[in-house]
Amino acid sequence: MSSYPLIGITTSARDERGRFSLAAAYVEAIRRAGGLPVLLPHGEPHLAELAARLDGVILSGGGDVDPALYGGQPHETIYMIDLERDNTEIELAQRLARWETPMLSICRGIQVLNVALGGTLVEHLPDEVGEEIPHRGRPPAAVQHEVIIDPKAQLASVIGHDRITVASWHHQSVRQVAPGLRVVAKAPDGTIEAVEAPDHPWLIGVQWHPELTAMEDPSQQRLFDGLVEAAARRMAGR
Repeated sequence: MSSYPLIGITTSARDERGRFSLAAAYVEAIRRAGGLPVLLPHGEPHLAELAARLDGVILSGGGDVDPALYGGQPHETIYMIDLERDNTEIELAQRLARWETPMLSICRGIQVLNVALGGTLVEHLPDEVGEEIPHRGRPPAAVQHEVIIDPKAQLASVIGHDRITVASWHHQSVRQVAPGLRVVAKAPDGTIEAVEAPDHPWLIGVQWHPELTAMEDPSQQRLFDGLVEAAARRMAGR
């Protein structure tokens, strides 16, 4: 039996050539943390069996969640909707929350998590908070801004700071927080930047992209370290 926890990472939607893909930075961050990364393609007909074999999961970044899934409104900036990905990740998030499987939800991932558990999203941030603090740059560059974390939150304990600078690439965010989640970090403009589940052993969602800076920034790598450590505890307890 392996001594390394198995960490599933959701992939992007199928591209025009029918390929699933994932940015290597996610895989590298899990490897540095001591986990075994495995990619999770969407549309898996035996998702429950697959999820049961995992010790931890990352819901990765990507395109927008279909607003019909949370009672939202269409918006001209909404892009890359893929119902196969939405449905797979929502079911996965719901199962992992019930099973108390460690989960790190990143950018799109925090939005999927919130929708899966009954919350809603802001369809386009600039319409509501303006653009004094940019949350998305021009492709392919992310932008940086400050995030203020509740010092009593598990997230602050994991990262080791209550004020950090993050790499950001998004135009949506959590609006109404789902039951069972609580807000633990915000940007200076009030945008919700992180949630966690107090009744879950290790379930954290962040709106920024820690994988982009984890190699150079130990505070961001600690998110992946913390996930793998929690997954190792789960593996040992099986």
